[in-house]
Amino acid sequence: MICLDVEGVLIPEIWISVAQKTGIVELERTTRDEPDYRKLMNYRIAILKQHGLKLTDIQAVIASMEPLDGALAFLDQLRAAVQVTLLSDTFEQFAKPLMKKLAWPTLLCNTLVLNSDGLIADFSLRQPDGKRQAVLGFKSMNLEVAASGDSYNDLSMIRAADRGALFQPPARIVQENPDIPVFYDYGPLADFLLSPG
Repeated sequence: MICLDVEGVLIPEIWISVAQKTGIVELERTTRDEPDYRKLMNYRIAILKQHGLKLTDIQAVIASMEPLDGALAFLDQLRAAVQVTLLSDTFEQFAKPLMKKLAWPTLLCNTLVLNSDGLIADFSLRQPDGKRQAVLGFKSMNLEVAASGDSYNDLSMIRAADRGALFQPPARIVQENPDIPVFYDYGPLADFLLSPG
């Protein structure tokens, strides 16, 4: 089983795209900057509320986004060889248009809680440290697991896997985790993920 993060690995960062489209620079903060996901999401929800941005506003930005160059070919290469599951801290309400553009991969992610005005009021995690828990679940089924991501919230998944690597991470994460292999192109990453244990 190969487990991949989504944003920053297969698609652009959704929140950065929203920030660029709306001009709200505070929304550019991502899991590449903030290790505490709950703190980051509460920060985002407060900013959205302050600016009156609704889920539909964010979905409009997402609908205009495209996968990263080469992402679909990379995903297809992996899927032709082994099973692939995307593990993301994104939300079901965000993911659908992008999953369509990636030919409907299996995705495990979280859910948003909306209020009656269509504003994001809260979020519901599938489970705490869900990426790591998914990897451990696959390993408990006697599957060999390879994993890759780019952010702080991917580190526990990468470390729990039999083989893990960072993909195009910020320099700070590389410096803080010198033992984790790093890749900047899909070809070498695919070779690493598909290499025999």
